[in-house]
Amino acid sequence: MIKLEDIKKDAQIRGIQGEEIVRIVQTEPVGEHALTIYYKDSQGRLNEQMLFRSDEARLELAQAGRPWAFDAPGADFKLGLEAYRITQAALFDPMMAVHTSNVEPLPHQISAVYESMLPRQPLRFVLADDPRRQNHHGRPAHSGAAHAG
Repeated sequence: MIKLEDIKKDAQIRGIQGEEIVRIVQTEPVGEHALTIYYKDSQGRLNEQMLFRSDEARLELAQAGRPWAFDAPGADFKLGLEAYRITQAALFDPMMAVHTSNVEPLPHQISAVYESMLPRQPLRFVLADDPRRQNHHGRPAHSGAAHAG
């Protein structure tokens, strides 16, 4: 709550125009129980309003500043921005998983996953590859599809 007498030029007040913070440009007393104020809203529009003693209960002096600020640590901002970039990356690169992992898939594995398996929905097969498994010639066995259900 703020008294009418405490409303001065350049004060930032909440409660004049809803919950928006406005900046007082000029005040004109109208007797002991009223005050005409000229203020700018957040859009820069100039407005006028007459306030009475009954309005004091809904008015409060707002903190100087803005509803947004750039005072957070830069590292936190960069971390959040990087997280957002990663969530959006798959929209521009359908093979994002291949490009960002340490796995180096063979060409037939890429075509099996991206050309054959992913377009089939619902997926009823799982692509399995065990690099430790070897065929009877001592070479790694080829990938194969295992039935999932």
